[in-house]
Amino acid sequence: MAHQARINTVVESLTQAPRSVVFPQKNGQVQPISEIFGQNVFSLKEMAKYLPKPVYKTFVSSLKGKHRMDKVTADAIAHAVKVWAIERSATHFTHWFQPLNDSTAEKHDSFLTLKSTFIDGAEQVTAIDTFSGSQLLQSEPDASSFPSGGMRTTFEARGYTVWDTKSPMFIQEGPHGTSILYIPSVFISYNGEALDEKSVLLRSSEVLEKVALEVLQAIEPKDADNRTELVYTTLGTEQEYFLIDRSLYTLRPDLKITGRTLLGGLPPRHQQLEDHYFGKIPTRVLSAISECEYELAKLGVPIKTRHNEVAPAQFEVAPIFEEALLAVDHNLLTMDVLHRVAHRHKLKVLFHEKPFRGVNGSGKHCNWSMSTDKGTNLLDPSSTPETNYPFLIFLVATLKAVLDHGDLLRAGIASASNDHRLGAHEAPPGIISAFLGSQLNEVLNAVEEGRPVNHQAAGLELQHVRVKGTVLDLKVSNLPPIARDLTDRNRTSPFAFTGNKFEFRAVGSKQSPSFPVTLLNSAVAKTLTEILADLNEIKGDKPVASVEEQLTIIRKYIKMTKDIRFEGDNYSDAWVQEAAKRGLPNITKSIDAFARILRPENAAMLKEMGVFSDAELNSRYHILTEKYAKDITIEAQTLITMVIQQVLPAAYNYRHDLAEAASFMKTVGVEASPEIDLLNELTPIVSNLQKDVTALKYLMVELIKVEDIVLLAERCCNEVVPKMEQIREYADKLERNVADKLWPLPKYTELFLNI
Repeated sequence: MAHQARINTVVESLTQAPRSVVFPQKNGQVQPISEIFGQNVFSLKEMAKYLPKPVYKTFVSSLKGKHRMDKVTADAIAHAVKVWAIERSATHFTHWFQPLNDSTAEKHDSFLTLKSTFIDGAEQVTAIDTFSGSQLLQSEPDASSFPSGGMRTTFEARGYTVWDTKSPMFIQEGPHGTSILYIPSVFISYNGEALDEKSVLLRSSEVLEKVALEVLQAIEPKDADNRTELVYTTLGTEQEYFLIDRSLYTLRPDLKITGRTLLGGLPPRHQQLEDHYFGKIPTRVLSAISECEYELAKLGVPIKTRHNEVAPAQFEVAPIFEEALLAVDHNLLTMDVLHRVAHRHKLKVLFHEKPFRGVNGSGKHCNWSMSTDKGTNLLDPSSTPETNYPFLIFLVATLKAVLDHGDLLRAGIASASNDHRLGAHEAPPGIISAFLGSQLNEVLNAVEEGRPVNHQAAGLELQHVRVKGTVLDLKVSNLPPIARDLTDRNRTSPFAFTGNKFEFRAVGSKQSPSFPVTLLNSAVAKTLTEILADLNEIKGDKPVASVEEQLTIIRKYIKMTKDIRFEGDNYSDAWVQEAAKRGLPNITKSIDAFARILRPENAAMLKEMGVFSDAELNSRYHILTEKYAKDITIEAQTLITMVIQQVLPAAYNYRHDLAEAASFMKTVGVEASPEIDLLNELTPIVSNLQKDVTALKYLMVELIKVEDIVLLAERCCNEVVPKMEQIREYADKLERNVADKLWPLPKYTELFLNI
């Protein structure tokens, strides 16, 4: 029966009609994306149309932090956005926020209000659509029903969502031709503690932007015409994911419950031919991604690239870089829209970092930088990085942040799911280091030693110089010269400089980028405060530091950060040994990484920067540790159920068939040794599997009694995970040996190839 379900599902996936999607037309052609981009966003441009000019001006002023929004302004914006949304079929609104569970949350409220009037003593009820400034500014979800790490209990339920004015409101399509107005928000407790990812991201961005501006003011000429007035962080998130047939997905309890396959072996061909990466995107997948890009364009999400990734059925989309606060919202929207659109195409999107064992997992590469209101990327080296002193200052500040708080950055990407990916020769290891590339390393060495840059030593023989790099002659007459960047790429590095930004490659694909970016912002802000103090001390009463004074500070930090720079293979055993000599921690397990949040130096930095309070730090540690234990527990219970209800019965049936066949062979005088040999091979596998799954079942019963969440997480890591791996080994042997017609679960071949 189960096998027939597999067959029917595969046939259905091959014979089903493709989904038809009609893109908007203009003059008989598909309308350009640029013309529909942001059409469902209540942007500043839309605000200017719907708001009186004085109100609009007041709101823009509040965005710059010059004053807080007053009730008159809030009421005017609420009325304007209600009119705008209802014109686009909105019936409800929701405060959209990011609780501490790597997802988003929303509660829909109707615009409908009942107004009572009394005529001749009788009540007359009239239905009207209203939306007030107070409704716009905040709402009140149940704070006790979200992860709080002990900051909220069941009898302390009050919490607030508060509109994040820096992130524009938007509408998403709802059922039956309606739509919903989304209000990006933060989520705080009754006492003001952050219960979400966004509050601390906002705090970290604000403190980094403030100190970065002060550093620039200490080195920029006071009479500069283009003097910087604003610094902000930028982010681009490369989102990796898998797409599989949704019907096959429904036949895999492990994928449905845990997001990854707990059983299953690789087919003979998977990714070893290296032919999937950048290969032709399957038709159904391309149709789904194209529709997703269309939906995201309407929401103002600037998706730039799409392509096959390394593993079969693995893909990636990447946006144009934006201000980090908006980029995080857009990444979460991208994940949500991918999920919904895939469903329309009878596909299932998998964001788990390692849904399939033996092939590459998925990450979310966070490309991070800092920019100014004058359009300057502070991490852009220009054509002469050795004399680009602002660049050098912000570069060494970032390196110092990674050196001082690399273990904290490791904690920011730790999870039970990402443990399967990190250090598996497909993703960066648990050692946090920074890659700069040969030329920037030579630049830093030359600046430190006070000598000219040796371009030949850097591997660059500069014949034709361009901004950011050099020109390569391909030595083929009909091919033009191509531009070469300053640095090569090192995909083994967890934190690599890639031309004009740092790429934090270790972030997991299903996690929100908020937390790791918050920690990075905070660490860089701390280092910039140290650099600012040094600049103020060395320049004294002078308005700005001289070039030589700046170089003195730059050289100091170049020397301090040498240990964090590594240009080689981060996967190699030699690097593990070298990192130990340098004193860089190698944190291979999430349960060890979580504790680094509370390391005194890390905790002090986060509190000093005003990003976390003591209570919030302890809450984060507790939530992460508890979630780890819960994730492993859910996986173990799922595995037990699958083995007992599906795998072992399939093995029993096959052994029964073999025994019957052997008995029949003997009755007709035919040699039955092939059947008996296979029976003898299967028996110890089945016996060991049965014994191990029983042991795991008793272990899980024992762990129910463990109340200490840290102890529970440690036991899950050290006892449950190894036992699950052993069970998987036996189950996968059975998958290879049991007759296919008896195997109940879709295999990797079917999951990879039926899209």
